[in-house]
Parts: sequence; structure tokens; C-alpha cells
Amino acid sequence: MARGEGGEQSSNASLLNKSKSDEVKAVEKRGGRLSVCSKLCYAIGGAPYQITGCALGFFLQIYLLDVAQVDPFYASIILFVGRAWDAITDPTVGFLVSRSPWTRFGKMMPWIALSTPLAVVCYFLIWYVPPVETGKIIWYLVFYCLFQSLQTCFHVPYSALTMFISSEQKERDSATAYRMTVEVLGTVIGTGIQGQIVGMASAPCIPVGGDFNSTGQEFGPEVNISQPHISLEHTVSQTAQPMSFFQGIRMVMGHGPYAKLVMGFLFTSLAFMLLEGNFALFCCYTLGFRDDFQNILLVIMLSATLTIPFWQWFLTRFGKKTAVYVGTTVSTIPFLTFVFSNLIVTYVISFAAGVSIAAAFLLPWSMLPDVVDDFKVQNPDSQGHEAIFYSFYVFFTKFASGVSLGISTLSLDFAGYITRGCTQPVEVDITLKVLVSAAPIILIIVGLIIFITYPINEERRQGNRKLLNEQRENELDSEADSTETDASVV
Repeated sequence: MARGEGGEQSSNASLLNKSKSDEVKAVEKRGGRLSVCSKLCYAIGGAPYQITGCALGFFLQIYLLDVAQVDPFYASIILFVGRAWDAITDPTVGFLVSRSPWTRFGKMMPWIALSTPLAVVCYFLIWYVPPVETGKIIWYLVFYCLFQSLQTCFHVPYSALTMFISSEQKERDSATAYRMTVEVLGTVIGTGIQGQIVGMASAPCIPVGGDFNSTGQEFGPEVNISQPHISLEHTVSQTAQPMSFFQGIRMVMGHGPYAKLVMGFLFTSLAFMLLEGNFALFCCYTLGFRDDFQNILLVIMLSATLTIPFWQWFLTRFGKKTAVYVGTTVSTIPFLTFVFSNLIVTYVISFAAGVSIAAAFLLPWSMLPDVVDDFKVQNPDSQGHEAIFYSFYVFFTKFASGVSLGISTLSLDFAGYITRGCTQPVEVDITLKVLVSAAPIILIIVGLIIFITYPINEERRQGNRKLLNEQRENELDSEADSTETDASVV
């Protein structure tokens, strides 16, 4: 009887090992060359995230100040708390995703499917002005934080899919380029649609100082001139050992290449976030292009979309680290020249800025898989932590974004920003020039210095690729041997 039970257990183990072996083989088969259709299907998922993120990044600040008429101080609180909350939810969701059980739809898809409809509702409520004055601050704060949380529940598992769609670095880089192209196209759509709406529906400005004697100004009955200061089905990976939240932090930040990559892109992305958050106000008040700023933004995003393929070719031809040096250096040029208040020059500079933004979009997400691969090589017994790596990268970027946006809005308040003013005090002009030109240049230089110490070059990247391929082949051989042994025992 015991022998029969032993034979049955051995048979079950044999079937289990055979199933696992077949599963690994299926992963290896999927890990080969990806079709264009597969890459496009993967890439399309990133468009909604960028459409909404771009609209919020470029227009939420001016919407809160000039449409919802929120006091600059409270607007800075909404923007900072919303971005900070968004940053906190990223590692939290990444931790929960890594600990979530497998389902018939995979590990990532339930998060993506359940969060999307709720995020749509919250997004529309952000752009609604509630009919109450006293609860307006709470309204925007709650729905902004809710939307950011739901977006995180979508974006963290979606971005982590990069590690599962193929085992080939070249195919992952190609899929990332497809994704970045679609995401930048999403920013074009977000900028174009929302920008044209804002441009057509801009509220009348309020004369300030000498502007009170200007003729030809038309004001709606709601303008109070006496008070200008109105305030994939199944993603397969090796099972990870459960770890605590703080163990996850120590793990990812303890890996040197990851820490240097995150810190480098933290500073460079901050430069573009300062531009994004203040560009609408900068165009309206400093450059004086109130009627053209939405078209200028459209030029930036179109330029970024068109130059994504160039940067993909460049990093393939010359290496990712070289692409970082060139892209980071080139990005300082637009910030140096944005202060010139000539419309034609501004359009030319905007096109150049789009080229830099394309590099800022593509390079971080192309280099993150290399860092994860490097971690796998150095820690072969610690697998399945892709979501944690991706979520902490987004966490540091978003937290810094919240700090920068909150400080910039608060700086405008201290400088004496006048809600819906036709002109602004000189102090506001100076503050906007610093936020859009001087500060980004300093941040980009710091990021470039950090990138010099980034250790993963093309030689190390190819070496990691070879080692991981050998590791997968050994796993397949081990599974096959185990299956044959169990079959002979039965």
C-alpha cells in the first residue's frame, strides 16, 4: 500500500515537472522574436496614461489658478500632496503586485482591468468645478489623489510587463521604442485636444496696475476687478520569496547600477517637469504668447513623436550610455534659449525641446531592463521582483515631481502671482524664467555628472545577456532530466 502511494506521488510529481517543463518551453518560445502586431498591442496600453498625465502636467496648474480660481497657496498644496501621494502609492502597489497570487488571467491583468474604469471617472471629476466654495480644495485634493492611485494600479503592472514579453534584450528594447512612440503620440493627443480647449475657452484677464486704463478690454460680469487676488494573459516568472516592504527598498537601492540610474534620471526628469508644470504660464506672461501657447506645446510633442525612432536607432548603433550623454547634453540647449520672446524663435526652440523630450521618454525605460538583468545575474536566487524595480523608479520620479511642482507654485505665490491678470509683476516674470530656464540647466548638469558613474556599458550588458541565456538553458536541461528520472522511477 505504501509502495502504491509512493508510486502515485511519483507519478504526480512527474506530471507536475512535465507541466513546468512545458511551461518553461512555452516561455522560451514566446521569448523569441516579437511580431510588429504584438509590439503595437503592448504599446497601445501606454497611451491613456500619457494622455491624462500630459494634460494634468501642462494644464492642471493654470486650471486651478485661473479657472477654478483656487488661491496659489492652496493650489501648491493640491499639486504637491497629489504628486507626493502618487509617489508613495508606486512602491506600495509594486509591493502588492509582487505579492499578489496568480489568477486565470495572470498576475498583472486583474490590476490593470479593475483600476481603469474607476480612474476614468475620477479623471473627469478633476476637471469639474464644484458648485461650492468651501469644499473646493477638498474636492480637487481627493479626486486628484484617487486618480493618481488608480493610475498607479494600472501603470506599475503594465510597465513591468516589459520583462515578460520577451527574454531577448533587443526585442525588449524594440518593444519599449514602440511603447514610447505611442506614449509620446498620446502626449500629442493630450496636449493637442486639451490645449485647444483651453485656448478656445480662456477666461478674460484682469487688468493690473496701468492696464486698468487700457481700452478694448472686455470683462464678463463674473470678474471682480476690485479683488485681483482671487485666491498579456499570463506573465510567467520564477516565484519570488515573500519579502517585506522595507526589504524591497533595501534590495533595489542596494543595487548600485539601479541607484545611479534612478538618481541620474531623477535630476534630468526634474528639469522637464519644471518646464512642463510652468510652461503654460511662462508662454502667457513672460513671453506674451497667450493665444499661441497651446500650439507651441503641440509643436514640442509632435517633434518628440517624430524623433523617438531616431533615438532608438542611435542607442542601438552607439550604445545606451552614449545616447544618455548626447541626449542629456543636447537637452540643455532649449532651456538656454527659451527666454527669447520672439514667436518664430520660440517655435524653433520648441521643436528642439521635443527632440530632447523624446530622449528623456525613451532612455530610462530602455535602460531599466538592463539593470534588472544585471540584478538577476548577481542575485540568481532572488527572482520575480520586476514590479518592485519599476515601481520604485516611478516613485522617486513622481515624488521629486511633486516637490518641484509644489515649490514652483508656492514660489509664484510669494512672487505675487495675480490670478487671471493680463500682466504679472516683474518678480513673477523672473521666477518663471528661473523655473523654466536656469533651474532645469543646473538639474541636467547634475544628472549628467551622475551618469558618468553608471557602470553598465555595452560590454557588460552583452555579458549579462549571455549569462542569462545560459541560465535559462540550464533550467530547461534540469527540468528535462528531472522529468526523465521521475518517468523511469514510475
